Amino acid sequence: MIYCFTIGWSLVKCINTTVAVGCVLCHDITVIVKDVKKGVAFKKGHVVAPEDIPELLRLGKDHLYVWEKDDSMLHEDEAAAILRDVCMGQNITAGQPSEGKIELTAACDGLLVIDSGRLLAVNGSEEIMIATRHGMTPVHAGDKLAGTRVIPLVISKEKMERVRRVAGDAPLMNVLPFQPLRCGIVTTGSEVFYGRIEDTFTPVVEEKLAAYGMTVIGHEKCPDDKETIIAAIYRLRDASAELILTTGGMSVDPDDRTPAAIRDSGARIVTYGAPVLPGAMLLVGYLPGKDGGELPILGLPGCVMYARRTIFDLVLCRVAAGIPIAREDIVAMGEGGLCLNCPVCTYPNCGFGK
Repeated sequence: MIYCFTIGWSLVKCINTTVAVGCVLCHDITVIVKDVKKGVAFKKGHVVAPEDIPELLRLGKDHLYVWEKDDSMLHEDEAAAILRDVCMGQNITAGQPSEGKIELTAACDGLLVIDSGRLLAVNGSEEIMIATRHGMTPVHAGDKLAGTRVIPLVISKEKMERVRRVAGDAPLMNVLPFQPLRCGIVTTGSEVFYGRIEDTFTPVVEEKLAAYGMTVIGHEKCPDDKETIIAAIYRLRDASAELILTTGGMSVDPDDRTPAAIRDSGARIVTYGAPVLPGAMLLVGYLPGKDGGELPILGLPGCVMYARRTIFDLVLCRVAAGIPIAREDIVAMGEGGLCLNCPVCTYPNCGFGK
């Protein structure tokens, strides 16, 4: 017996498996054995042979769906390739289509950047979906980034062309590789400068920098004196630092001189303060470069010294990827900006900063 019906405006025939020899399968047929395997037994496009009939029946396929291809329609795997193409930017690799699905993975260590507005618009299209990690998330080579899926077995070409138009010419996502920046650290505080206490802040910062392949080219220690701090900042800049970090003296206490020193150094202040805990007292600025341009300068709050994850983690990955930071970027961190200090930290695979 043969039944004809439409799926996604394309004619699909349902026929008895026993009479399917010579027919072309319109979708993959999977085999699942609990705790043993899950895979494709017969790929779409397979021409059914006489010896396939017993195996198909064993898989519970008393009937098969075969596809009568229409020039106005695309198979799910063909459409999945279109979704792959609208997603896939630099430093991203893709697997092969299977059952209308394609997975995208990172080709290098870097920051996953997603055009959220265009992704939302594309996902508003019918009969397709793209699921991703959160944007602005550090990833490693081989990490899964996204999965695409076409919902029906076949979909109209016109619908997929509409997806292309909504997506636009630029890819929806890219992985920006981390840059091995040369960094300078200015440690402020008379108690450290005069050796009254040990500097336990700098080793923490150095460890975080090393995770992004950055190197420390200079370390200045300063008392709580604005002019001394400014001079140290410029010495590091003139030594070709590409990122300057200051530690200590970042609160609003009268003897905390670091924010004023950064401001009076001529830096363009993006923000002093962030809606993130831990890390509310962060300062982000850009210092005029020795040979033109600007270099980022960050005033790090004291919590960076003792808290496992802070605003520094959220900002450093962006700096490492070469992304300029605007005030609205920091403001947007308020939702998701509360670290829960979980007993087992899973950052960046958690809600912090998302």
